[in-house]
Amino acid sequence: MRKIDIIHIIHKFFIWVDMDSDALLTFLTVHRAGGITRAADELGRTQPAISRRMALLETELGMPLFERTREGMVLSQAGEVLVPYAEQINALLADATDAMGTFLSDKAGAVSLVVVGTLAGASLGTVLKGFSRSCPLADLSLRTATSDEVSEQVRRGDAAIGLRYFDERAPDLETVPVGSENLAVVCAPAHPLAGKDVKSLRDLESEHWLSFPNHFERREASAETLFAQFLVRGAPSIDWSPVDSLTAQKRLIEAGYGLGFLPTASIEEELRVGSLSLIEVADLNVGNPIFAVVRKKAFLSGATCELLALLIAEFGGKA
Repeated sequence: MRKIDIIHIIHKFFIWVDMDSDALLTFLTVHRAGGITRAADELGRTQPAISRRMALLETELGMPLFERTREGMVLSQAGEVLVPYAEQINALLADATDAMGTFLSDKAGAVSLVVVGTLAGASLGTVLKGFSRSCPLADLSLRTATSDEVSEQVRRGDAAIGLRYFDERAPDLETVPVGSENLAVVCAPAHPLAGKDVKSLRDLESEHWLSFPNHFERREASAETLFAQFLVRGAPSIDWSPVDSLTAQKRLIEAGYGLGFLPTASIEEELRVGSLSLIEVADLNVGNPIFAVVRKKAFLSGATCELLALLIAEFGGKA
């Protein structure tokens, strides 16, 4: 596709959005849902209505935005060009909606939060209870994702605040240090070292370990942090298995399949009922830094600012 064609598409698309912003939301929903049927379900509309909306948009632009395949609807080359612009516009429209909402109430309206799954523990529960008391009229939505996905959802405007591990230096995002999540060595209650002390992590070098997969595209800090702790103690490699679920890791550890290097906040209930135990390591004092993420120069409603303040106070207090 020639450059002049791309410029023509973008120009006409901005004109269209100015005329009918609903077309923008419909286009993005069809793209993310992968088809008309699922998009209709998400938007609460009929399939013919969604089809007409897309046909009208494609007619206005003068070229197709999707290709119909057996697997569903996939973006055409023109559609791929439009997606990042559409997401930016959608995020700006969300900001505008939030800004207008403050004329009605400083602490009401929609508030969206996305967090790394392992952070959705007792501390987050305390934050949500406090937020419910201080902003009873706010409509809070919560979802979980990996750290990279947290930043991407904030960037797209799908969430106003993100809570992730480690800082991300991105020109369109602002990160706020919130606190640190302590990590501990976790084992089954029947393990010979359960509830006991060891002098060094090196004493556990021969154990089998469980951690999150170290996928480059979706990596979390856990595996790399675990490897680094052994490496600085002179152990360049360990026996380990990747497990892509915190719950699965805990169940496998309970069954005696291996040891875990887990956030203490995520195992409070298991420690209380005795299904998991800790091994105290004298030379280990490490945690994952936690950062809150918002879009740079984004409008934050009164309720969103209140939630951000509660997150900083609660997780910062755990550092």
